Amino acid sequence: MDRSLLERLFRQAVAQAQPALAVERHLPAPPKGRTVVIGAGKASAQMAKAFETAWSGDISGLVVTRYGYAEACERIEIVEAAHPVPDQAGQMAAQRLLALVSGLTADDLVVALISGGGSSLLPAPAQGLDLEDEQAINRALLASGAPIGVMNLIRNQFSLIKGGRLAAAAAPARVATLVVSDVPGDDPALVASGPTLPLSGGRAAARRLATLYRLDLPEAARRLLESEDNLPPEPSDPGFAGNSVVTIASAALSLEAAAGMARQAGVEAAILSDSIEGEARDVAQVHAALAKEIAARNRPFHKPIVLLSGGETTVTLRGKGRGGRNGEFLLALAIALDGTDGVSALAGDTDGIDGSEDNAGAFVDGTTAWRMREAGIDPQAALANNDAYTAFEAIGDLFITGPTGTNVNDFRAIIIR
Repeated sequence: MDRSLLERLFRQAVAQAQPALAVERHLPAPPKGRTVVIGAGKASAQMAKAFETAWSGDISGLVVTRYGYAEACERIEIVEAAHPVPDQAGQMAAQRLLALVSGLTADDLVVALISGGGSSLLPAPAQGLDLEDEQAINRALLASGAPIGVMNLIRNQFSLIKGGRLAAAAAPARVATLVVSDVPGDDPALVASGPTLPLSGGRAAARRLATLYRLDLPEAARRLLESEDNLPPEPSDPGFAGNSVVTIASAALSLEAAAGMARQAGVEAAILSDSIEGEARDVAQVHAALAKEIAARNRPFHKPIVLLSGGETTVTLRGKGRGGRNGEFLLALAIALDGTDGVSALAGDTDGIDGSEDNAGAFVDGTTAWRMREAGIDPQAALANNDAYTAFEAIGDLFITGPTGTNVNDFRAIIIR
């Protein structure tokens, strides 16, 4: 197995997305008045550290990140909250952010440091809902298999802070949003459910999608969805006209960096896409078929080559096992590659945590499924139970990095020799 090269490719992709490098290149123009820094996401504490290091003027602010992801800052307060299911600490942080941006003037600047994970970190239930309702909504969405765009459109209907509402609360201050993107296609309004950026799509679309994905929503949420209460602002709202947004790190840039490293190592690279969505096990079947075609027939690419891809797959929960979407992808890949020579793979979440476990991802080759069976694990049964973590743990092939300080979604690399 090309474990060493696979790991180096992952770490190169992560290094390309580090906020310390990206933030300094995209500082907004300083204001006449105050500079207030706000933020939410798995990479937002590192973004805050980079911003206060690079910013020469006075600043104050508050940023919320996932438990265990904090970075010590001198002028920006960092608080932690739960992900992927929100908690009271996140709700308190959301209330504090809304209060922090109220009462500003047109001479003031709000710098919003937004990264993936912010949707869960900023629960702010609309009137008539409570935190338990928002937790139930989040669990239903996570289990539904819906893509991130659908999830965030629905989330926005039930929030006092998502979908541009935080920027609306800051008016008439100018809002400059810096985004580390973890969404396929890099639409900044989808990252963290866009607290400073309104999202296209209205209440009728949210109702239709909730029905399509058979969401088991709390009664209070169903009532709100059927009403016209708490409608999110529209992108055409003139209050957003003077604001700015820039994506400072993304999967596309990270995959290019990994491809460059592969070529330096003497292996050609092909980037399949930076925005792959779909069921993780189905995406794995397509990747496996392509890898086996190259291994057997040298088409559509010649060996040696590494196939790189990014995006955000989904998992429709059917069992009660452990593991995230990258583990699910890899377990399905291992089954499809069973007995195939010359193919090895790594998939991992670039934030260092796949789902809610302690691993970023895992390694796979043509012997993985056989080794699982030797360890007493039936790979097919494990996949049916969404139990990839247990299967890879049993053979010692988990990939554990700890929090990386950034988040540009999933990274997948398959080497064929």
